[in-house]
Amino acid sequence: MDREANLALVREYTKSDSLIKHMLAVEAAVRAYARKFGADEKLWGAVGLLHDFDYERWPNPPDHPLQGSKILQERGYPAELIYAIKSHADYLTDCPRVSQLDKTLYACDELCGFITACALVRPGRLRGLTPSSVKKKLKQLSFAASIHREDIFRGTQDLGVDLDEHIAFCIAALEKIESELGLTPVEA
Repeated sequence: MDREANLALVREYTKSDSLIKHMLAVEAAVRAYARKFGADEKLWGAVGLLHDFDYERWPNPPDHPLQGSKILQERGYPAELIYAIKSHADYLTDCPRVSQLDKTLYACDELCGFITACALVRPGRLRGLTPSSVKKKLKQLSFAASIHREDIFRGTQDLGVDLDEHIAFCIAALEKIESELGLTPVEA
């Protein structure tokens, strides 16, 4: 799986810089979990990067992710990748999350968006961001209100990891690409 080709596909269908950054963040977290679990980093990274590439054009269920799935199938992407992407949509009841890859994508998707939102309101951005501060913001329902908290909790539970450890793990993964995400600390 060629990352540059995957990134070109993302940019072909997505113009929103924030959505592209979200996909890069999820890619980083899912790829980090692949390393932790001894899985295929290229495959897992591709799933994270491509999971929302069709969202801007087809944001309504079930078009997202079904339209993207058709495109991926036509371009010869593996069935495992396509299934994992389809499984991150709760409304596709015929695609339950079964594999560790499916569960990892789901567990990282909303959480990466939430961590990014938390980082954007801090001068240090990701640096110094702790699980306890993220959990405190999770309780504040008006903060990043469009992010589904229940998906974060369900995803963490399904993956079988502790919430604090999951948050810390994802923060560490995002810190490695902070400049790509526009999350470098703000100079005082």
